[in-house]
Parts: sequence; structure tokens; C-alpha cells
Amino acid sequence: MFERFTKDARAVVKGAVEHCVRTGARTVEAEHLLLALLDREASRGAFALASLGLTERRESVAGALAEARRRAGLSQADTDALAGLGIDVPAIVSRVEEAHGVGAMSGDRSAGPAEGKGWWGGHRPFSRGAKKVLENSLRMALAHSDRHIGDEHLLLALTTLPGVASEVLADHGVTHASVTRVLYGGGEAKAG
Repeated sequence: MFERFTKDARAVVKGAVEHCVRTGARTVEAEHLLLALLDREASRGAFALASLGLTERRESVAGALAEARRRAGLSQADTDALAGLGIDVPAIVSRVEEAHGVGAMSGDRSAGPAEGKGWWGGHRPFSRGAKKVLENSLRMALAHSDRHIGDEHLLLALTTLPGVASEVLADHGVTHASVTRVLYGGGEAKAG
């Protein structure tokens, strides 16, 4: 599938791996793909994010992603659902962090003896959610009759899959419909 990725899409994937390594995460997550998209300039995905005002709110997005990571990757919707069952996630996070330090529930660990490398020779595996984003980016490209998978298709895929990344995007006004409107001038895919 990567042979169909444009240079910009490949740069996003590489940037996601770099974000993963920088944070000490064990796996590349959809959130790392979102952060890498926000790093891009002069690409279709960057254009869409700038047009929707997200570029100026990068710190807000990064903060929301970091907060979700502190909650062990639970989205706000998950946290609210658990609250409905009487489970106070913020209280649990607070107690765990008192005992084990800030970020203890994030799953991030120091890389250990390999000096910043993952367990498999420096490679970080992609989580199920990140793999789903990559798979759905192909579907997004095909739906719009595009021959290659660009970073804009990664952005579209991020907006359609449930989870922290799509929730944070939606909270910042970036939805599948708004990205489609910016990129393709409407809510419908191009006719083939």
C-alpha cells in the first residue's frame, strides 16, 4: 500500500514514528499521525488544516491529545460513559499519578538499554487504530477517484474513525464534511 502514498503522505507516516519515539510510546497511534499532519507545510492536508483554522490551534490540539494520553488513551466520550457507570477516570488518573508519577497511565516507557530504540531494532509497531487510519486512507482516495494516497486522505481517514484523534479534531471544528468541503468543494466524492 505504501507504494501508492505520495511524498507528503510518507512524510506524515515518518513524522508519526518520530512523534512516537519522542514521547516514548511503544506503538505509533492515530494521534501521532494527527500531530505529524499538523507539522506539514505546503501539502493538501496542511492546506485543509490551515483553511479550517487548526494550524493556529496546534498547541490546543497537542494539549487535548496529551490529556487523553494521560487517561490511558480514553476519549472524552469514553470517560463520560465510564462516569455514567460511576467510574471517575480523572480521580483514578490522579491517584495513579500520585503513586507512580505524571503520565503513568499513558503507556509511555523509557526506551531502555537500546538508547531510544524500540524493542525491534528501533522500529515502533503501528497500533490497530493507526493501521485502520492507513487502510481507510486508501478508501478515501478511491472514494474521490484519486490515484494516489496523499496526506489529505490520511486527514480524511482520521476524521471518520472513532477515537481520540477524531474527537479532538471534531472538538476543534474539523470534521469529515468540513475537510471534504475544503478539499473537494462539496460533500460528495468526485464522479469517476
